[in-house]
Amino acid sequence: MSAPVLQMHNITKTFPGVLANDDVSFDVHAGEVHTLLGENGAGKSTLMKILFGLYQPDSGQILLRGQQANITSPTDAIEKRVGMVHQHFMLVPTLTVAENVALGLPSSRGLRTDLDAVSERIASISEQYGLSVDPGVEIWKLSVGERQRVEIIKALYRDAELLVLDEPTAVLTPQEVDDLFVILRQMTAADTAIIFISHKLHEVMELSDRITVLRNGRVTGHTTPAETSRQQLADLMVGREVKLAPDKPPVDLGLVRLKLRGVTVKGDRGTIAVDNVDLDVHAGEILGVAGVSGNGQRELAETIAGLRPAEAGSVQLDDTDLSKANPAQSRAAGLSYVPEERMKDGAVGEFDVSENLLLINHGEKRFLRNGLFNFDAIKSHCQQLVDDFAVKTPSLSTPTSSLSGGNIQKVIMARELESSPAVLVAAQPTRGVDIGAAEYIHSQLVKQRSDGVAIVMISEDLDEVLGLADRIAVMFEGRIVKIVDRENATKDQLGLAMAGAG
Repeated sequence: MSAPVLQMHNITKTFPGVLANDDVSFDVHAGEVHTLLGENGAGKSTLMKILFGLYQPDSGQILLRGQQANITSPTDAIEKRVGMVHQHFMLVPTLTVAENVALGLPSSRGLRTDLDAVSERIASISEQYGLSVDPGVEIWKLSVGERQRVEIIKALYRDAELLVLDEPTAVLTPQEVDDLFVILRQMTAADTAIIFISHKLHEVMELSDRITVLRNGRVTGHTTPAETSRQQLADLMVGREVKLAPDKPPVDLGLVRLKLRGVTVKGDRGTIAVDNVDLDVHAGEILGVAGVSGNGQRELAETIAGLRPAEAGSVQLDDTDLSKANPAQSRAAGLSYVPEERMKDGAVGEFDVSENLLLINHGEKRFLRNGLFNFDAIKSHCQQLVDDFAVKTPSLSTPTSSLSGGNIQKVIMARELESSPAVLVAAQPTRGVDIGAAEYIHSQLVKQRSDGVAIVMISEDLDEVLGLADRIAVMFEGRIVKIVDRENATKDQLGLAMAGAG
């Protein structure tokens, strides 16, 4: 193997009260994909921000092509031929591909951008790496997968020899993921070094040449796909044995609890986001709703929960018509809701843990004495929920915003499930949470299913949908384009439907 393009030796970085990187060392060679794997808070992002010049290490050194490198800013990193594709794309939607690529670069025509020369070079890069993109098209007209190609072209245009990809598959269909992996293999064949950051273990096993696992800021293992398994990687990440797939008893279908007929909903921009949707959800089943982000899933969930009015159609829970119901009326009918944006819609960050646990039912008689709060009863109730749902918090009075994403999600789940709902709508229940927290949340959803709850689980993670759902409905451009039983579902079939084909 050739000499490393990058060596990070004994990197340590602390923030007040947090040891983010603790003596971390790893290297990357030309022509390889080196994966950084770890839970949220493991230190991956901090390490990459050090590499990209956003942070400075407290100790340790960085070598690029064998020479010590002091990287003080992203501009400095780019000049040293380090590129980074962020999870949230850094593109201007109203500009063309060529204009986005040219942003911040000097032009051969002085103050005027030489877009002809830029477009010609983009075409050359596209042909070399199979990055099929029209330089003259505006970004807003491109699919998510095409926008990601533009980000990669931006880095290659700046002659990046080392490319960092932060969760690059988070918003892609399975077919777009396959296309991306083909591109990345073409890049490594041309000796580009790639650092791949992902929590999707099957992708890590498929793409990686080498893998470095981080936990609590320290390296817990260096390995290769040939020497490990998905189970071993998960155990290394968490520090204990993890169940990657929940134990699911056979489905015991009950009556239809939730019925949607002809539901049509407008999105925030006034256009139709949910288009004439019919759905039945039975007691004792998990109906998975799959789709690429932005195809109406959020609006559908908000309408069922009473947060967004429908333009047409009906929503019925048992014998109660919820078509015109507000959230309080929906809850009174037996519906619970776990929203996809937990800190915007699911919890109040400034409130402490106990306050968030009582957001919905603080007015119930069991928490009152002579018209005032019964703090002993409240504390006992909240402590029981924290214990039952394994919420890791220093105390009940800890501000919720200071908890990890997984523990915030556990607080929301505890609050929503405590009322013993008839119907549960869970939108992106494990997005951005640690693999250990995801394992626990999955087990809770399966428990609710066994208790006869009708569950609508909306997720962009096909592994999650395939692992938990009994039936799968695929949304594309606001419509349900396919409903299939889990045992008859394949990833390719679902991916095609998510893209509007098949």
